[in-house]
Amino acid sequence: MLEILQTWLQFAIVSAVIVVAGYHLSRYGDVIAEKTGLSGSWIGLALLATVTSLPELVTGISSVAAAHETDIAVGDVLGSCVFNLLILALLDAVYRKGSIFAGGRKGHLLIAAYGILLIVMSAAGLLLAQAGRMPALAHVGLYAPAFLLVYLAAMHAAFRYEREDVAEFEAAEAARYPGITLRQAGARYAVAAVAVVAAGSMLPFIAADLADLVGWSRSFVGTQFVAAVTSLPEITVTFAALRLGAIDMAIANLLGSNLFNIAILAVDDVFYLPGPLLAHVSSIHAVTALAAIAMSAVVVIGLLTRPRKRIGGVMSWPGLALVAIYLLNSYALYFHGG
Repeated sequence: MLEILQTWLQFAIVSAVIVVAGYHLSRYGDVIAEKTGLSGSWIGLALLATVTSLPELVTGISSVAAAHETDIAVGDVLGSCVFNLLILALLDAVYRKGSIFAGGRKGHLLIAAYGILLIVMSAAGLLLAQAGRMPALAHVGLYAPAFLLVYLAAMHAAFRYEREDVAEFEAAEAARYPGITLRQAGARYAVAAVAVVAAGSMLPFIAADLADLVGWSRSFVGTQFVAAVTSLPEITVTFAALRLGAIDMAIANLLGSNLFNIAILAVDDVFYLPGPLLAHVSSIHAVTALAAIAMSAVVVIGLLTRPRKRIGGVMSWPGLALVAIYLLNSYALYFHGG
């Protein structure tokens, strides 16, 4: 029992570091983007998505290259996609002016569609790799370069729709800290990045120990716990955007982070030397991918139908559907995680 408590404490400490460092990483990343003139640029949009997904990137690389915990790496990526979409439901609950699906621009449909495409590709890559039918370039599955190409196309397309929102949000955020110079922002950003890298590198080892001690599968721990921790920076940026009234920026950040998450799978694959990454994980991850696809489809339907009523005064039907799918996925992972 003492060993379990110590492991939970370690997990909590690492999580707290990622929360605090992730907040500062997002904050100073916005300031740097504004002061260097990257706000509203394609690079600025990519920077925002990359900054908030840095914990997933670091944790994934550490999981496959150092800890050799492939299920934690893939669970973190796909679990983060599901968790990001759950955050949309939370936004829907706390946004008092109505449903965020009614207020969001239909331009988000493009990002959501690319997200569905990438997650479908990841599910197909997983199933083909499990069946031994996925071609490889050296040790890298052929799906990896395909993920990166679609991601770049998606970011370029997203820039056309989200440029104004990114510029307005970053400028408003930076204006709250007029006394911060570019040099100061860069130094603080670097410190936060080092903290995220250090904590993210330790996370898969602690998560693996936790899985062994409690008796949970690594796919369940990676998808539920590690994914929730590494998605905390998305919560920070999303609710900061909501406070500024930038609903579209909040939605775009979450959908954009899902695009980057699938690109992380390609990076993880490069660092996993024994062979294609998706051939060495549990097939239960396909269930999480299907949950992410279903949740993305709900977001698309919500943005098209634009519901205005809250069910039970809590949230709109798309928000409740997102919560329901998330809980069903959690149930499947817990009882059938393998």
